[in-house]
Amino acid sequence: MQQIELMAPAGNFESLQAALDNGANSVYFGVEQLNMRARASINFTLDDLQEISDRCKEKNVRTYLTLNTIIYDHDLSIIKTLIAKAKEADITAVIAMDQAVIMAAREAGMEVHISTQINITNIETVKFYALFADTMVLSRELSLRQVKKITEQIEKDQIKGPSGKLVEIEIFGHGALCMAVSGKCYMSLHSQNSSANRGACKQNCRKKYTVIDQETGFEMELDNEYIMSPKDLCTIDFLNEVIEAGIKVLKIEGRGRAPEYVAKVIKCYREAIDSLYDGTYDKAKVIAWMQNLEKVYNRGFWSGYYLGQKLGEWSKGSGSHATQKKVYLGKGVHYFPKSEIGEFKIEAYDIALGDTILITGPTTGAKEVELKEMFVNDQRLEKATKGDSVTIKLPFRIRPSDKLYKVVENKVEF
Repeated sequence: MQQIELMAPAGNFESLQAALDNGANSVYFGVEQLNMRARASINFTLDDLQEISDRCKEKNVRTYLTLNTIIYDHDLSIIKTLIAKAKEADITAVIAMDQAVIMAAREAGMEVHISTQINITNIETVKFYALFADTMVLSRELSLRQVKKITEQIEKDQIKGPSGKLVEIEIFGHGALCMAVSGKCYMSLHSQNSSANRGACKQNCRKKYTVIDQETGFEMELDNEYIMSPKDLCTIDFLNEVIEAGIKVLKIEGRGRAPEYVAKVIKCYREAIDSLYDGTYDKAKVIAWMQNLEKVYNRGFWSGYYLGQKLGEWSKGSGSHATQKKVYLGKGVHYFPKSEIGEFKIEAYDIALGDTILITGPTTGAKEVELKEMFVNDQRLEKATKGDSVTIKLPFRIRPSDKLYKVVENKVEF
């Protein structure tokens, strides 16, 4: 049986490498400004496309370019340039919502995936977009029951995309949720002239608001003041039901997140998917995965609309609820391949044996290890401080561009 595809977000090369190292089957990313994370993440440039493609091909990982904002007339020439460069670099597919992008990609002979922004909620819409696309992301507001009905109908009616293969259905499996229908929100545009539909959301909904009755002046007492900020989606505890719904692609949200987020989340879902197919998926593993997912950025978790219950799960505070955080220590200096020793310069805070360290970099990705032994200024010591030179035995290469962090507990109170 073919496993479902695990799709990872990549906002930069650190996150891209983290996705590749932790078992992603595909990655999606934005280039320049015409994508739904134009403001939230660093984004790649046109010149990066070939390296993205080359790195992913080495791991047999598919590549998806997101061009899923609304498009104006002055964007059309840029779109054609982006798609031409993507085609030249042998990028697998384009994720789109605007018909201009869809047609430009089809004319260039590129595979098209329909973005969630189109808001597909029924089989007839699937049939229409099958004229142009091979994969479709369903609306985030559907239940698994509704998703399964659509996937069964695709099989029954043999609905095929331009490739001649049955249309594949993709859904979001983990990450931030927006209170707007499939992410189409105008709140940021109206309040700060910064359009979410152009990838520049200011996230007004994540703030604390007071609701006042204008007629009486009465201030409403709310159990939860973050009434527009949903908790993050998490499906790892009912992943068996997700797979049984007939989806082919599970998408992880988070192109604006740090590389350690991508590494941790993709690793957990890779293990969960594999365990489902080999029959070892169980409650104990789910608990362990949930604890690991809680360590990186999150606003609390809920099942979204998939299970058709517990709707309106709001975050209890602003920012992340992560149980861990990283503290910057220093940067990479040199790697000695024969002895597998990495050298670092400590620029801030102390580091000691027993600490968990995180090393990130454009080629390194995000690697987390426990510090069991180190040399400080050429002496075997248990602690290092600012200004010290530290060498650590590592099973992977580090580079001068790499950053060294200490992972510590994060006490979050709401």
